[in-house]
Amino acid sequence: MIIFIVNSILLGVGLAMDAFSVSLANGLNAPKMSRGMRAAVPLTFGGFQFLMPMIGWFCVRRLAEAFEAFQAAVPWIALILLLFIGGKMLVDGLRGDGEESAVEQLGPVTLILQGIATAIDALAVGFTIAEYRFGKALAAGLIIGVVTYIISFFGLRIGQRVGTRLSGKASILGGVILIGIGIEIFVTGMLGN
Repeated sequence: MIIFIVNSILLGVGLAMDAFSVSLANGLNAPKMSRGMRAAVPLTFGGFQFLMPMIGWFCVRRLAEAFEAFQAAVPWIALILLLFIGGKMLVDGLRGDGEESAVEQLGPVTLILQGIATAIDALAVGFTIAEYRFGKALAAGLIIGVVTYIISFFGLRIGQRVGTRLSGKASILGGVILIGIGIEIFVTGMLGN
């Protein structure tokens, strides 16, 4: 149970780095953001980070139930996806191509698009948690969403006060964490088979 919680928190931290970077940029570009928008930014990012793994989990569960052999491929899929996502984040962070591009006018539509863009990689997490029963998958999704909410909240506040100096390092840290989780899931899955 402790390993599950720690893994879920680390997945949340790793996946939240894009949301952190975008929150920093939002805070920098709108330092006098309304109270409602300040609440909506982390809530949107956390909500999408919760929703995407659940969608991925649901899709994979349907496939896995139909094709039992698919279960053996889950550790490989998790490894490949998390290495790809984490590697891309790491390379982007090292190059300075992170999510910290200038944010145009921040409104509901822009915020939803940011939420989708920063959480699309979390869809792959649904593949990595495919062996979980619904309650455990829901708990993992909630932990990921809450962690993202907290990180996005602080990213927004830091962005409003300090700027985006940390955003490139956030992508690097997120990439390293996702690569580590991918390797851990792969090793655990292969030892379990």
